[in-house]
Amino acid sequence: MQKNPSDIIPDLGPSLAQFLQEEQQQFPDIHKALPPILRTIAAASKPINEVVRKLGLVGMMGGQGTYNFSGDAQQKLDMTAHDCFVHMLATIKEVCAVVSEEEETIITFPNNYGNYVIALDPLDGSSNIDANAAIGTIFSVYQRCSPQYTPVQQEDVLQTGEKQLAAGYILYGTSTIFVYTACHGVHGFTYEPAVGAFFLTHQGMQMPHDGVSYAINDGYFDIFPGYIQRYIRRCRRDGYTARYMGALVADFHRHLSQGGIYLYPPTHKNPEGRLRLMLECNALACVAEQAGGVASNGQQAILTIQPQAIHQRVPLYIGSKNMVQALLEKVV
Repeated sequence: MQKNPSDIIPDLGPSLAQFLQEEQQQFPDIHKALPPILRTIAAASKPINEVVRKLGLVGMMGGQGTYNFSGDAQQKLDMTAHDCFVHMLATIKEVCAVVSEEEETIITFPNNYGNYVIALDPLDGSSNIDANAAIGTIFSVYQRCSPQYTPVQQEDVLQTGEKQLAAGYILYGTSTIFVYTACHGVHGFTYEPAVGAFFLTHQGMQMPHDGVSYAINDGYFDIFPGYIQRYIRRCRRDGYTARYMGALVADFHRHLSQGGIYLYPPTHKNPEGRLRLMLECNALACVAEQAGGVASNGQQAILTIQPQAIHQRVPLYIGSKNMVQALLEKVV
């Protein structure tokens, strides 16, 4: 019996490359360099996706006995993802530098004529790898401040999130999805392995103003600040569902799609919070705000915080507008 082609490859929407071209024509303020940068980030995720689909078969599970600058144990896949993204980004003339969770300092490329800097968490949710649970990649794109053809400076990297030209993430879950914003809405593209490309599946994503779930590591409840404890008690009283994936990207994607709130507050052990402003929070805050959500450290909007260091950490409360605002009303 002959199969219908649609049984093998479904009807597909615009590819990521096609959509980027159309978006740039529609919004002339989008920098010409953004489409090739975003296409390169998407291309770099493809080999990561292939490895993720067969981790145990290719010996990529478990740690490698090393630690990154922040003291986190590095998994084998952490450095594989880091090397892949850095290598791919180094091949395009538009990018002059990368900052990564896996490196202490700025990674500069010989092409000082590049005008763009990429902030990157190559593999979010490393603790999920051996459990075969969702993991992801987080990225931001900035335009450098210093003149082209000169060495990259700290000021080129330490910019507020408001200055991001584009941001997004890749979620390696039940399917692999590439979500980005170039500050003209949020769009998602699902990877079709039979074709080897990303295709539009979620156009103009909007985060619901309310949700019925919250994501937090409840094991630390007793050492959370009082305002967090009061908020969680309210969530429980109101019948909200606790959903915590252990990967920021996965929890955020659920709330972007369905509504909800993600919380990573300060604790006695980590009084400044645990998540990195430059490498995780800014990108997702940009996506959240473009989709109608809110992101705060409890005192100010994430996108307005002036970074002092590449690996600076901050508390993060991000998600549906009404839920985050209800939390902020409890902050004392």
